[in-house]
Amino acid sequence: MLKKETLKFIKDVAENNNREWFAANKDVYETAKADVLALVAKLIPELAKVDPLLSAEADPKKSLLRIYRDVRFSKNKDPYKNNFGIWFSAKSKGGNEPGYYLHIQPGKSFIAGGYWMPEAPHLKLIRQEIDYNIGDFKEIINGKDFKKNFKLGFDNSLKNAPKGYDPEDPNIEFLKLKSFEAITKIDDEEFFKPNLVNKLISSFKTVQPLVAFLRNAIEQ
Repeated sequence: MLKKETLKFIKDVAENNNREWFAANKDVYETAKADVLALVAKLIPELAKVDPLLSAEADPKKSLLRIYRDVRFSKNKDPYKNNFGIWFSAKSKGGNEPGYYLHIQPGKSFIAGGYWMPEAPHLKLIRQEIDYNIGDFKEIINGKDFKKNFKLGFDNSLKNAPKGYDPEDPNIEFLKLKSFEAITKIDDEEFFKPNLVNKLISSFKTVQPLVAFLRNAIEQ
C-alpha cells in the first residue's frame, strides 16, 4: 500500500506547480517517489506471473515515468506532472508498445492495459488482426470480468473508415480506432489498503488478454 502523504504530495504539486516550490520540497518528492518505487518493486514479480514476457527482475526505476514535463511544444508550461505514472511492458522504457499502466492522481487514478497511439505500421497490423480475428477480439472485450471492470476507449478514432475497409462493416467502430486502451478507475482509498498489490494484479490479469492480442498482432 501507499502512504497518504504520497497522494498528498501529488495534490500539492498540482496546487504549486513551479520550480521554486518543488525545489523547496525536493525531500518530500524523494520520499513520495521512494514509496511508489517500493510498490512497483512488489508489483513486478507478481505481474511477471500474469504475463510471462515481462521480467520478474526488471528494475522498478525503469517503470516509473519522470515527473518532469517536456514543455517545449506545449501551451501548458507547468514544469511537473500532477501524477505518478507507472508503465510495465516487455521493453520497459524501450519504446511504445502494448503494456500495462498505473496512473496515480488524487481523484483521477486509473489502471489501464493496451497500446496507446501505435505508429502507422503497427496500427495497420492491429487493424488487420482485428479484421481477421474479430471473434477473438470480441471474446476478450466482451468477457465477463473485462466488461465488469474495464472500458475500451473510443476517444481516439477516425471519423471515417480507414482506407481499404468497408464503412458498412459491422465492426467498423473497432477498425476506426487509432488507440487501443482499456481503463478502469481506482479510488484513492484503495491505495491505502493492505491488499493493494493483489487488487492491481487482479486488474492487470483481466486486461492481459487484450495486451497479448495486440502484441501478437505486431509480432507476426
